[in-house]
Amino acid sequence: MNRQELAGFLRGRRERITPADVGLPAGPRRRTPGLRREEVAQLAYISTEYYTRLEQARAPHPSREVLGQLARALRLSDAERDHLHHLAGTPPGPSAGPSREVRASLVDLLNRLPEAAAVVVSATYEVIAWNGLAAALLEDFSALPRRDRNLVRRHFLVDSRLYGASDAEEFARSAAHHLRAVAARYPDAPEVKALLNELLTSSPEFARLWATHEVAACPILCRTFDHPQVGPVSVNCDVLDITDRDQRVFLYTATPGTPSAEAMRLLSVIGTQKMDVPG
Repeated sequence: MNRQELAGFLRGRRERITPADVGLPAGPRRRTPGLRREEVAQLAYISTEYYTRLEQARAPHPSREVLGQLARALRLSDAERDHLHHLAGTPPGPSAGPSREVRASLVDLLNRLPEAAAVVVSATYEVIAWNGLAAALLEDFSALPRRDRNLVRRHFLVDSRLYGASDAEEFARSAAHHLRAVAARYPDAPEVKALLNELLTSSPEFARLWATHEVAACPILCRTFDHPQVGPVSVNCDVLDITDRDQRVFLYTATPGTPSAEAMRLLSVIGTQKMDVPG
């Protein structure tokens, strides 16, 4: 255990987080940057005295459980979490679950793509970021509870032709194969276990696809969405892997000069507003 390095790392991570980042009020007379020691201790469910000793390089070896709690409290990335474990002399175990934190630079990139509908999904197909055109083409995800933002769950348990997509069977196969690989990467993640249990017990289609033991998800290169206001919109589908967070960016673009490109331009103007259709 490298106490000095561990102390410096914890202090540096604490100072970069604002109270607003973790849902705490800033309060008056805050003299130091970032969180206070007692706030980190509260978020990590450990005593302020013990956390203070960690930052002063005087504490005994922290347990794996305490390290995990500190990683969550300090909003560490997967690489930072592993580094924390190595500094403490405890090899990191499997990640607690798929990351849902999206880098600010990636969110900015989505908003700089005015002609592409873009969404970021976690390893479990939960939509965790999107731009305005994606909200217009698919739906306003901000109006949905987190549970309903999972595209796989909605496909198999709610609507097999979500957004009127023409590639329902291809999406089903790709999603099931992808989730089998995810289950191997996160064998102890409660979120992954709960999702798979719900799908396996409630969707015969998912259970059938799961039983094939396939893990090579075939890419879907083109999709057609049946939009309720502008009609069918055919788009190219490109996927960017964000490997350090096990996330993917889906980019939907229409071929220039096609009716679908005109429909996308219209959607970029009207956004999520509802258009009145004459009776």
